[in-house]
Amino acid sequence: MSISSDSPPLHRITESMSSHCCSHISPSYQKANYVNVYMKWKKDSYFDTIEHIDKSIVLKPIINLKNCIAEDPNGCIPIYRVSKRGFALDVPMKVAKFLRKYPSIFEEFSGEYNYPWFKLTPEAAEIDREEKRVYEDCREDLRDRLKKLILMSKEKVLPLKIIQGMEWYLGLPDDFLHYTEKNLDRSFRFVTMEDGLEGLAVDSGEKVLSVVQRNAMKNGVYSGGSMEAVEFPCFPSKGLRLRHQIKDWLEEFQKLPYVSPYEDSSHLQPDSDECEKRVVGLLHELLSLFVEHSAERKKLFCLKKYMGLPQKVHRAFERHPEIFYLSHKNKTCTAILKEAYCDESAIEKHPLLAVRKKYIRLMRESAVILKNRRVNGRLAGGGNMELDLDLEHKCEDRGGGENTKVDLDLESENVDNRDGECSQ
Repeated sequence: MSISSDSPPLHRITESMSSHCCSHISPSYQKANYVNVYMKWKKDSYFDTIEHIDKSIVLKPIINLKNCIAEDPNGCIPIYRVSKRGFALDVPMKVAKFLRKYPSIFEEFSGEYNYPWFKLTPEAAEIDREEKRVYEDCREDLRDRLKKLILMSKEKVLPLKIIQGMEWYLGLPDDFLHYTEKNLDRSFRFVTMEDGLEGLAVDSGEKVLSVVQRNAMKNGVYSGGSMEAVEFPCFPSKGLRLRHQIKDWLEEFQKLPYVSPYEDSSHLQPDSDECEKRVVGLLHELLSLFVEHSAERKKLFCLKKYMGLPQKVHRAFERHPEIFYLSHKNKTCTAILKEAYCDESAIEKHPLLAVRKKYIRLMRESAVILKNRRVNGRLAGGGNMELDLDLEHKCEDRGGGENTKVDLDLESENVDNRDGECSQ
């Protein structure tokens, strides 16, 4: 059955979506009449302009390069040390050009054999020290976030390569798994998985409550039992209008039993409404653990196999626009948890978020510096333009030899472009 916001009225959405408050749902009682609701995407400028989400995709390579410099004993590196590692460091252009886009973070000077060298500016170095203090002071918080990520998997184990791919979102330092004695407790253990991959497992007998359950318990609408009908907080975007049939379906969906992402869900039938609510709950909990409470949608697809998510898990974001928002900026599709930004008391802020915002402030200052350089060059009749052109020409690692201008944008993007995975 398909329901569109443009389709003619339907007399009936589903024959039986009753509100279950039982402790267990028998397979014969679950409804397999999965309603294929089509939700028309609605742009929301509020979520599209959250700066630390918008700049996160550019901040990641900045942090990667910053770490390369900060880890050097001398606190500076020649350009050839990183010029061939652009792909590994997620740098979207030639490394030298990228470094010069952010003079408030990276300071350039001539070193041995007249090669360009880079070090951190005093402001960036201070933020780096603050970042390290956060890692030290909040080690237990970061450990718990990693533990919850693993506990949401079916077998309570995830491959190390999957965990490493989630480190940026969880706010873990790159070397977090290298220092197991201080970063991991006894509940963690390294294992070899069936497919031969090295994995990290968690042995924990304690009951873990999701953020939805904790908030519902705090509001007096959840007693702590299993399979209670806990509702998701919803935050409609301005101008988003749903047909009555879709509203009715969403209301009945909310009355279904809530299956915690930390509980066994093997008894749920695929394509049932209860199974979809479990998927929505898992995605809600997952985003609540992340620094920006958001993530590139395609980066979450690697979790499907290990967390029991359906093949078309992306539809869960599209079918519930009052819980999630999909931003199509930066030539990608970013899933945002609305509750984190519409009810600040509902979800605890990540301890690393304030640090990342300070790096973004330096990114803004860099744009001003580059703009002033060009303005000063024009006022001088082009005589001082040699400064920018010379720097840019030398930064091409002596390979390309191409003469390009300094890009004043914080990132080269087309905000209207969408990747192929974001089709509505």
